[in-house]
Amino acid sequence: MILASASPRRQLLLKTLISEFTVFPADLDEDALTTADPFETARSLALAKARYVGSQHPECIIIGGDTVVAVPTENGFQLLAKPVDAANAVEMLTTLAGHRHVVTTGIAVVYPGGAESSHGETWVTFRDLSDGEIRDYVATGEPMDKAGAYGIQGNARAFITKIEGAEDNVIGLPTDQLRALLTIAANRLGFASVPFG
Repeated sequence: MILASASPRRQLLLKTLISEFTVFPADLDEDALTTADPFETARSLALAKARYVGSQHPECIIIGGDTVVAVPTENGFQLLAKPVDAANAVEMLTTLAGHRHVVTTGIAVVYPGGAESSHGETWVTFRDLSDGEIRDYVATGEPMDKAGAYGIQGNARAFITKIEGAEDNVIGLPTDQLRALLTIAANRLGFASVPFG
């Protein structure tokens, strides 16, 4: 079992399902696979990451994941990736402040002879934030490696007034969807039992 992600948060969540796995991050051009649809983008990137690592380890079960934060607009969604610098993080958090946005994590399982994919969907509402709160949060460095420039499991928890959906999806791994995909893969591979625990 291989996780195609370097995210420490994704690794911690996977450990709640599977006791032993190896980490091999996928090195892809994510911009080339990004579309205007956050759900399609998350699923496509998760599957591409899993297939990339699977091409190097064809005998293994590969788990890929990708989290996308998106703000509804009149014409669809504005996607918020990981901030490129502190100013970009401030801009993203200013956009999120006082509004409701969606977090979707695509999840994919690639295995010998097949592949499955799905995604989680959680809506998160931020309270209004002052410029000082945003600057102070960005100064902690916490937002810099996270889609949408915040971590629900960290100090940004204080910004949130409502969560509609699974919290583990916002952190980076929708475990219910992953369990279902791994069960399908195990059955198709003829495992006597699902490789959990």
